[in-house]
Amino acid sequence: MRCGQRARGAELLDTPASILWLHHDLRLADNPALLAALERGGPVIPVYIDSSEDEGTWAPGAASRWWLHHSLASLGAALQTRGSALILRRGPALATLRTLCRECGADAVYWNRRYEPALRARDTAIESELRNAGLLAECRGGALLVEPGTVLTQDHAPYQVYTPFRRRLLEQLQFATARMAPAKLPAPSHWPDSLELAALQYLPQIPWDAGLASAWQPGEAGAARQLQSFIDSALGRYAQARDQPGIRGSSRLSPHLHHGELSMRQVWQAVLQSKQPADASGRAKFLDELVWREFAWHLLHHFPHTTEAPLRGEFTRFPWQQSPALLRTWQRGRTGIPLVDAGMRELWHSGWMHNRVRMIAASFLVKNLRLPWQAGARWFWDTLVDADLANNTLGWQWVAGCGADAAPYFRIFNPVTQGEKFDPQGLYLRRWLPELARLGDEDLQAPWLAPAARLRAAGVELGGNYPLPIVDLKDSRNAALAAYKDMRGAD
Repeated sequence: MRCGQRARGAELLDTPASILWLHHDLRLADNPALLAALERGGPVIPVYIDSSEDEGTWAPGAASRWWLHHSLASLGAALQTRGSALILRRGPALATLRTLCRECGADAVYWNRRYEPALRARDTAIESELRNAGLLAECRGGALLVEPGTVLTQDHAPYQVYTPFRRRLLEQLQFATARMAPAKLPAPSHWPDSLELAALQYLPQIPWDAGLASAWQPGEAGAARQLQSFIDSALGRYAQARDQPGIRGSSRLSPHLHHGELSMRQVWQAVLQSKQPADASGRAKFLDELVWREFAWHLLHHFPHTTEAPLRGEFTRFPWQQSPALLRTWQRGRTGIPLVDAGMRELWHSGWMHNRVRMIAASFLVKNLRLPWQAGARWFWDTLVDADLANNTLGWQWVAGCGADAAPYFRIFNPVTQGEKFDPQGLYLRRWLPELARLGDEDLQAPWLAPAARLRAAGVELGGNYPLPIVDLKDSRNAALAAYKDMRGAD
């Protein structure tokens, strides 16, 4: 049954319908907009609108579109089991909502707030236009623990350093218990027309997505399973294991949170209620990471220009190199630096990269290659299933040293020493770089330093089946430090 077809057992109700406008809140549990529509009474018509033009230059990338397709399919199936359906439309959001209200006789629209700069402005305008047309329009907060702009210094200024922000947020944090998904949704007597899901064309025309399909289960049910699996198997050791890319030590919840298949409140409460006796430090560290995610949205709210420009103005003078060839080499995982290459190949295959490796691969791009952080942010945006505008922006500006609470400019990750510390047995490298798998631990992180005899014995030909390094790590580090020094001296 297609998403827009009338569900069996649909109730015939004469009360005016409410439109439930869904986007990055693809869940039925703990969904504030859905709860508000149900409390009002009358039929509820769930709608997803593909309005990519509203999102400007930050419309979802290819990996996010893949996830969206499968998450929408999962949500449509879940709605059908509750006597409801998912209506799919394409077009500018305001015009599409107006059309739907006329078609359905709906007099109310409910949705959850978006926080990206362009969409925040759009939603404000839509709310005003709908109300001016005599409709009930309610935009609820449902994606974060606290609303951006509410955690401020005593001088009512935005925080630019994480630790005091965290302290203040935890002082303010109060929320009600997460709500369960409703067992049934009231349906209209007639359903409006819907596009077929395939018509949105979110899946790739060339089938490059097999790795994503093997790594993920998009949808609310998959998100719930992943959360429980993390709590059961990894939360207790999270504080240490999260930095080891060769093991399953991280939560892998980021794409589910990004697409709203879980609410932050659900995750926070589940972690607090976990009963494992040895998970105290892991629990604390993971909750800290959730607050870091809040900090990212706090910064984007107050400094919306940072998606494209550095927060620290002096970085507009930094002498970035422009080299499409070097950028392509980094994107393909052919830099000759094993930990960087392994991360970039994991990204291409699975739509995800381990967080520590993200920092290392990003540092290599902006400091060893001195390519603009914006180029890296764009690549991550297109290839990550958890491509989150606030986190992506904060992460890249943190590595580049040009944002709030940034890493010091002189902090340059060394991929070799990082690999020796966090992947000492090469579990991660051997998985993603099979051409180096036979090298011993002593040679794996820096094969260019290995004796020729050991390379031959392991079947490694540098410049052949594995590239030589495209830059010298020491020399490129020194060049970056000199560039930073010159930039700072210009003040």
